[in-house]
Amino acid sequence: MAATLTVRDETPAGGVSDAWSLEFLSETITVRDLIRERVYQEVQDYNVKQQAVGPYRGLVQPEGIERALNGPRAGAKARPIDWKKQFDKAVEAFETNRVLVLIDDRQAESLDQSFTIAPTTAVTFLRLTLLVGG
Repeated sequence: MAATLTVRDETPAGGVSDAWSLEFLSETITVRDLIRERVYQEVQDYNVKQQAVGPYRGLVQPEGIERALNGPRAGAKARPIDWKKQFDKAVEAFETNRVLVLIDDRQAESLDQSFTIAPTTAVTFLRLTLLVGG
């Protein structure tokens, strides 16, 4: 049975910067499944629109050369972003605590942690920014 999950991005100050829904084929998923679906969907949406809505604003940003290739250039068509590379970067960000995942306000502890999607389940992604010099 398919399950719909409410997902939102929050700032460290507690403000919601974006919110949407993701659909899953199963009611029980892992944090890894959640991150994979989120990254896949946001990259696919971006690639289909080809920057029609501005720069890529995913969970993690493309690095160096990929960002340059996908950056805004007048009259140039953007190259598609590779969702698998973005997924790998998102997993690394989770494992190094640069991205926190909160499931109903409880922090996910591992990528293999599973949870059941209920009608009221809400997931929050919180991106932490490293401070210079600290």
